[in-house]
Amino acid sequence: MEQQLLIVDDEENMRHMLSTFLRKHNYRTETACNGADALRKIREQIYDIILCDIRMPEMDGMAFLEKMADERPAAATVIMMSAYGTLDVAIEAMKMGAYDYVSKPFKPDEILLTLRKAEERERLRKENLQLRREVKKEYSFENIIAKSAEMHRIFEAVRKVADYKTTILITGESGTGKELIAKAIHYQSDRSRGPFVAINCGAIPDNLLESELFGHVKGAFTDATRNKKGLFEEADGGTLLLDEIGELPKFLQVKILRVLQDSEIRRVGDTKTQKVDVRIVAATVKDLAREVSMGTFREDLYYRLNVIPIHLPPLRERREDIPLLVQHFIKKCNEQLETRIQGIASEAVGALMDYAWMGNVRELENTIERAMVLSDTDYIHVEQLPDRVLEGSRKGSPVPGDKGLSIKKAARAMERDLIRRALERTKGNRTHAARLLEISHRTLLYKIEEYGIQA
Repeated sequence: MEQQLLIVDDEENMRHMLSTFLRKHNYRTETACNGADALRKIREQIYDIILCDIRMPEMDGMAFLEKMADERPAAATVIMMSAYGTLDVAIEAMKMGAYDYVSKPFKPDEILLTLRKAEERERLRKENLQLRREVKKEYSFENIIAKSAEMHRIFEAVRKVADYKTTILITGESGTGKELIAKAIHYQSDRSRGPFVAINCGAIPDNLLESELFGHVKGAFTDATRNKKGLFEEADGGTLLLDEIGELPKFLQVKILRVLQDSEIRRVGDTKTQKVDVRIVAATVKDLAREVSMGTFREDLYYRLNVIPIHLPPLRERREDIPLLVQHFIKKCNEQLETRIQGIASEAVGALMDYAWMGNVRELENTIERAMVLSDTDYIHVEQLPDRVLEGSRKGSPVPGDKGLSIKKAARAMERDLIRRALERTKGNRTHAARLLEISHRTLLYKIEEYGIQA
């Protein structure tokens, strides 16, 4: 993305010269004739870098620097300029927050070199923040525990597509690890030095979601007191995960489609568009093809998103991964909870293998954590497992005879039966039923509709 730059100088010739030169080097420039004018502009526009003279009428550069620090503590990188400067002035300016100081007269290339250094410093700062957030977290395949053939086919697909900007649609039930796969795609790609940004489209009210995604300009709506970057801008040069894309309202589906087509965004209330370089990964628990046929999801957006589909199987369809996952979660919880559990009894493993895991890997992790907290010995035994796991094990679970030996059909029948039982137990209270089933309220509503359950 082009850097947005503000030139603050009382000499018109200097403003014109710098503006013309820097535009040739792919900067978007605006100008201000003094500090007061510059303050007005930064209240209305976000700038990446500000070139500011020191001696100016009405408000000089040092006064501007002080006011700017008061108003916008996380403001743009500021480079000061002056023909009258001394070392003391330069030191004082940098104490007040300026990044660098350039003495006039200077050659245009000197300014260009200073700007490039400032950009590199800002890039490193952002990269350092990103690394701090990810410290002790590696989103490589080693942290996605699986030995099943289906999961290894998914890993291979991720390796093949990671370096392409192609849009990917990840589908699967809640708790199957869709965000982990999205992060693996990002960190396996050449975009790994850029940001990974995720948003749950179903967790933010429709009236706020547009501003979150695209940003807004001052005055765009009642609470828009200053300009704000959206998540597309935050993810520039990296990856944006649109989680629960199936919850996206229709009016925003059109805007996402335009971004995919043109790589351009427009902040709410703005008249200008700007380019973004973002790789979009979408994820959903919904069957988007079915949503298209129902008219709740745009067909053209669906085909744009579904260039490379990745479907994550539920845990009940890859039971051979359960023992590996259990050992991983024991190790993880020992570190987090400072417990000393050495392993799990074979009978307990058998019960875990027999359970249907409607909440998938997330439910399994929560179950192991609970068992470790309750355990009085060095091992997890059957006694520490929740009743639902023991009652819902495969040996005691009703599998309708008319489904033959199809695991998928039997699992759907079992899921439908568990939802009915949870609703009966809670007398139709869907919120409480969702808690019993250990799924989100939104997922429960979707499954009630999917199975045609009268509740």
